[in-house]
Amino acid sequence: MIDIGANLSHPSFRDDLDAVIARARAAGVTRIVVTGTTVLESRVAAEIADRFGLYSTAGVHPHHARDCGPETMGELRKLAIHPRVVAIGECGLDFNRNYSPHPDQEKWFVAQLELGLELGKPLFLHSRDAHPRFAEILRTHRINKAVAHCFTGEKEELHAYLELGLYIGITGWICDERRGQHLVQLVRDIPADRLLLETDAPYLTPRDLQPQPKARRNEPAFLPHILKTVARALGRPAGEIAAETSRNAHALFGIHEPGATTAGKRPANA
Repeated sequence: MIDIGANLSHPSFRDDLDAVIARARAAGVTRIVVTGTTVLESRVAAEIADRFGLYSTAGVHPHHARDCGPETMGELRKLAIHPRVVAIGECGLDFNRNYSPHPDQEKWFVAQLELGLELGKPLFLHSRDAHPRFAEILRTHRINKAVAHCFTGEKEELHAYLELGLYIGITGWICDERRGQHLVQLVRDIPADRLLLETDAPYLTPRDLQPQPKARRNEPAFLPHILKTVARALGRPAGEIAAETSRNAHALFGIHEPGATTAGKRPANA
């Protein structure tokens, strides 16, 4: 399996990252994309990817848009050349917490979209309470090689992204009977070749995971729990979903599972 979004540069992983990666691999999560959220964190994410044979993204989260400056895109462009950096982002709009003013968010979101187009890199996208403006910007720039990371929205938003050609990332939010029950229905609307799975660790620990981990820290080893929930929602075997989402991650990011030879073949150990 491939976890397409984990914040392994988070301080909560500082003391036991080796053990976290070992548990993930023991659980069958053989590839992880480490999320970059600032220039500095993107640099650290690439270092983690190098160290453990993983992958990473390079970008600035909308929360940090107010901190961007003339040098930001140049720094991201340098990072994006790294062979293990497979996407630009996490970038987008967050009109929920509004840690950065909307004009700053939009300015640096567009700058990162343009960088992704320039470099031929897919986009790792964030949107919270920003639809339909988010979709409008993507449509204007003709973005389709991208994933709507950590999708938690409603049907209208989902179908807007599918019409744009986006992949959809599903997290442990679907395991939360309070907030994520609608996703149990909506995940059926996602075409098999557009679905991706992620933990967004250390955030969004599956609420129904037993026992709950210490300090409720999420980690990539819990991805199979999310997989099982998605498989139940779809009424399909978990192994099929694991294989499909692994192939989808390859198609979008160029990530190979060990033993895989082509994008069209099922990963040997998925």
